[in-house]
Amino acid sequence: MNVSHVMTKNPLYIHPEMSVPDARAFMKKEKVGRLPVLDKENRLVGIVTERDLINASPSVATTLDMYEMSYLLSKLKVEKVMNKSVVTVAEDVVVEEAARIMVDNGISALPVMRGDALVGIVSDGDLFKVFIELFGARQSGVRLTMYVSERPGELQKISQAIAERDGNVISLVICDGTDVTNRMCIVKVANVPAEELVAAVKPYTLEIVDVR
Repeated sequence: MNVSHVMTKNPLYIHPEMSVPDARAFMKKEKVGRLPVLDKENRLVGIVTERDLINASPSVATTLDMYEMSYLLSKLKVEKVMNKSVVTVAEDVVVEEAARIMVDNGISALPVMRGDALVGIVSDGDLFKVFIELFGARQSGVRLTMYVSERPGELQKISQAIAERDGNVISLVICDGTDVTNRMCIVKVANVPAEELVAAVKPYTLEIVDVR
């Protein structure tokens, strides 16, 4: 699955000349926590978050009165508080690579580019939705967590055992095991009772960790 399948297309954006109060009001109105910043030629020049805008406001301990603060903020432009070193991805990048980039850089969103053109934005919320789909969280079934040997053909045996009982595999996720000899397998299956499912796959597992 590529970023293009999960991103918000034609995202909202602002210009660097916008004032900080106007940017905050725009974010609040549109219920977004971050905005790409494009120049007059629609080139990406930065990204600004709600936190950036809040941090730009004078401290509550300031000696300025309300009118002075409002005046200063009205003169403060987005270009002064935005992050100019923007980490981006191309639209054909796979979602797990986008997630890795976010984690490694400590950011919650990535502008998505087609060449020099901004075509979307992908956020941690978009990736959470992918996570929900991968685990079949919105569908009913029996969820098994088990350790299986790291050998060719082990998953085929488990799949065959489920198929022989007319089970429908909703999701199948493989994770690192306790060491290089095994893997953790999380499978969600419909149409097979829990006890029957456990009995069917147990001969092909090292350990069944959880059933729910």
